Amino acid sequence: MTGSFRLSKGGRIDRSKRLTFRFDGRRYEGFAGDTLASALIANGVHLVGRSFKYHRPRGFVAAGSEEPNALVQLGAGARTVPNACATQVELHDGLIAESLNAWPSVDFDVNAARGLFSQLFPAGFYYKTFMPSQRLWMKVMEPYIRKSAGWGRAPTEPDPDCYDHRYSHCDVLVVGGGPAGLAAGVAAGRAGARVIIADEQREFGGSLLSLRRRIDGQSGADWAAEQAAALATMEHVRLLPRTTVFGYYDHNYLCALESRTDHMGEASGPGHPRTRLWHIRARQVVLATGAHERPLVFADNDRPGIMLASGAQSYVNRYAAIPGRKAVIFTNNDSAYDAAADLQEAGLSIAAVVDARREPDPRHTEPLLKKGVSLFAGQVIVGVNGTKRVQGVKIRPLSADKRSVREPERTIACDVVLMSGGWSPVVHLFCQSRGKLVFDDAKACFVPGRSVQEVVSAGACNGAFDLADCLHEGATAGALAADAAGFGGNASATEAFRVSAPDPFGIEPLWLVPSTRKPGHGKAKHFVDFQNDTTAADIHLAAREGFESVELMKRYTLTGFGTDQGKTGNVNGLAILSEYLGRSIPDTGTTTFRPPYTPLPFGAMAGRGLGPLSDPVRVTAIHDWHVANGALLEDVGQWKRPRFFPKPGEDMRAAVNRECLAVRNGVGILDASTLGKIDIQGADAAEFLNRIYTNAWSRLEVGRVRYGVICHEDGMVFDDGTTARLAENRYLMTTTTGGAANVLDWLEEYLQTEWRDLNVYCTSVTEHWATVSVAGPRSRAVLEKICSDVDLGPVAFPFMSCREGTVAGIPSRIFRISFTGELSYEINVSRWHGRSLWDAVMNAGHEFDITPYGTEAMHVLRAEKGFIIAGQDTDGSVTPQDLGMDWIVSGTKKDFLGKRSFARADTKRPDRKQLVGLFPEDPNEVLPEGAQLVEDPKLPAPVPMIGHVTSSYYSATLGRSFALALVVRGRERLGGRVFAPLESKTMTARIVPPVFYDPEGARKDG
Repeated sequence: MTGSFRLSKGGRIDRSKRLTFRFDGRRYEGFAGDTLASALIANGVHLVGRSFKYHRPRGFVAAGSEEPNALVQLGAGARTVPNACATQVELHDGLIAESLNAWPSVDFDVNAARGLFSQLFPAGFYYKTFMPSQRLWMKVMEPYIRKSAGWGRAPTEPDPDCYDHRYSHCDVLVVGGGPAGLAAGVAAGRAGARVIIADEQREFGGSLLSLRRRIDGQSGADWAAEQAAALATMEHVRLLPRTTVFGYYDHNYLCALESRTDHMGEASGPGHPRTRLWHIRARQVVLATGAHERPLVFADNDRPGIMLASGAQSYVNRYAAIPGRKAVIFTNNDSAYDAAADLQEAGLSIAAVVDARREPDPRHTEPLLKKGVSLFAGQVIVGVNGTKRVQGVKIRPLSADKRSVREPERTIACDVVLMSGGWSPVVHLFCQSRGKLVFDDAKACFVPGRSVQEVVSAGACNGAFDLADCLHEGATAGALAADAAGFGGNASATEAFRVSAPDPFGIEPLWLVPSTRKPGHGKAKHFVDFQNDTTAADIHLAAREGFESVELMKRYTLTGFGTDQGKTGNVNGLAILSEYLGRSIPDTGTTTFRPPYTPLPFGAMAGRGLGPLSDPVRVTAIHDWHVANGALLEDVGQWKRPRFFPKPGEDMRAAVNRECLAVRNGVGILDASTLGKIDIQGADAAEFLNRIYTNAWSRLEVGRVRYGVICHEDGMVFDDGTTARLAENRYLMTTTTGGAANVLDWLEEYLQTEWRDLNVYCTSVTEHWATVSVAGPRSRAVLEKICSDVDLGPVAFPFMSCREGTVAGIPSRIFRISFTGELSYEINVSRWHGRSLWDAVMNAGHEFDITPYGTEAMHVLRAEKGFIIAGQDTDGSVTPQDLGMDWIVSGTKKDFLGKRSFARADTKRPDRKQLVGLFPEDPNEVLPEGAQLVEDPKLPAPVPMIGHVTSSYYSATLGRSFALALVVRGRERLGGRVFAPLESKTMTARIVPPVFYDPEGARKDG
């Protein structure tokens, strides 16, 4: 044996593999197959931590993911893991762990003195005690509370481990590998469906690994191993042990975290990641997630040695570790008797069974009575002796109305108390899928009701606590899921299972056990949420102070917060609230379960997207040419774009001036590949664009292009760009470089949620097309040298139209659109031809002194024409009318996004900010972008701001600086002056129209 509490035989541990580990600096031994929790229990360690608020001694409560107390710090250095649940940590050789929230040690914690003043720290105490003095709160109390909050320590070094993401589709996803899950997986697998079965434990079998059950003549554990082996032979079935499905999202999209190396204690590497995050899209989902046993809420129910009966049963049967020498069973249902029988057979002395029911079922009580176990029916525990370990309990008879206790009081010596308050189906994922719960009065628990997605619950998570029912539901659910996925699973042909198990349990709810003192009076505390030190008195206080909503109560008292997410405490908490308010539990309602079901590391979410991969760099097909020719690059979204192309001795202004003059007087070439491009197809594409854009689109001819503005529902400009009609039911939309992804999301949101009747499909093709823009008076001459099959003349190829042809022998789409105001052609070719096209245009333009220009020159050129950039000249509070673009807002269309908002008084008020131009008083000074504008800088502070500068440049064409700005009543102020107070001086500018160059638009035709 490795410890005084290890059984000499039994369990599922491998006694041939002895492992050593350290906890709080002491060396212990365990076996392969142990968890850290079971190994500590086998070594007689029961005090494993201190509570969050009061620093009370805490021990193990459960044996699985529902454990609220046993949080530990694993490892050291960069690979340390904070807040690991000891019941889920697989033991490996050399494991190092330490307890949390205690100083200098878990055995002697100086902060335990807080418990002496616990009545001063009820729920929400910090709001009432410290908030009246802001200085006291900010300088003293908040820093202290923040320092005291939390448990473990996050590593400070870079994470050395590797994490993977993987994407998978299946016909049936089975969540849970217990009896119902295995039965479901076998039924679906035999039908031929592609099946994934995920379970959080290292072995499949679930509760069968912890209970003494027989199925079809063999032990439950052997039956589970046989089913798992059969599933492993099916080519279309994937088994995922050590995998927790933690999130259920829309359209049967679920996420699961698979642990890959932690159980081995080895460092991960590129070929062997620490975890794998699965993204699973399933046609059908079967939830077989089981149930968690609930604690009973009685006085001082948090002492080390007080645990769930099912947890003790699991430690004994699965790990051959006994949690104590002498036990008292405290229950309000029949399931605890099964645990008592197993524990007694393992050698644990059962001092007494305290059953709150007056008449428990004789079928369960008589076997224990025959073995000399005392039964105290109709009685409850009213007090606990012992501090760092339970030493005994006090019991009294329960009154008929269950609201008080009577004499006499009896004390029973024990070192472990096994409590069972009923079972709560694990409905977390079902609730995340937006399914609705119903309360089952007979079983005193919430069970799944109406489903919203393609999901069915089976087994204990569906309220089927009897093993035979559990297996039948699982097999039926698997067959039905396979059938719904198109594989003809025959639910009526599922086999019957021969089961040997206790009779179905009965329960009489007892949500709050009365004692000789009311909750909150004296030293005794009735804990509901162990992890957050939430007591029944806190819940009563919340109700008295008006927090009657279960969601408000949760936040006020912290019930259900923390790493365990209320798995053991939530139902007790809302039931106690219900009783206090005099409501039924269904009327009080439930809190909202949100992902993740159990904590997951940040590294798992990041995957391999670290460092340079955290924000991938995107480059165009012409990028190497830009670098080779000395371009200075800038980041636009994720793209690397040339900002300008300096020649020797040129600074940025000189280079940009040269590039702008080349476009205005000759010809320039721009790599415009980064512009967002979305291919829109479908019979309803024209109607879709009509609703998205503010202007009309249904009559746009094939081969023509139109400029459009997209607004949010509030009427504010979101993005803009041109869209070409390529065919009757096909369009190509362009967006700003940085807005491409957001625009596509916006289009898909409306197609998938609001206008699901429209036959429209949107595809991002930004990376597919390389785009070369040739602009300037000589651009037609350049293009005619390498394009002979398209008539480029102004009559055959008018402004705002597109043609298909070949350029330099490359199949191309040519668009006659202009962001510079000059004659321009944008040529789209497949990405792999982008560099060839660029070289061909450069060669053709050599005799015209063709000049490459970058984003800085492009910004100057467009601003000279008064063309906006969405997101720079707009800020989410600007309408098309504010920009002087009333012409683009249809007055005849029935509806479009933002139409109703234009009728609001706010969008019509005359004192809105409007787009104007600015000429600084000093033509050589450039206003800073973002500079605030005022009417009179001499007014005392705070000076009212009337606008701000959105774009500002020096123009070689104009021979001076200029700017665009949003100014209150801007169009009424034309000719007036505004001031920009800066740190060193105040700049003066004259308000002018926002179009500075070629206001008639004559130059667009060359």
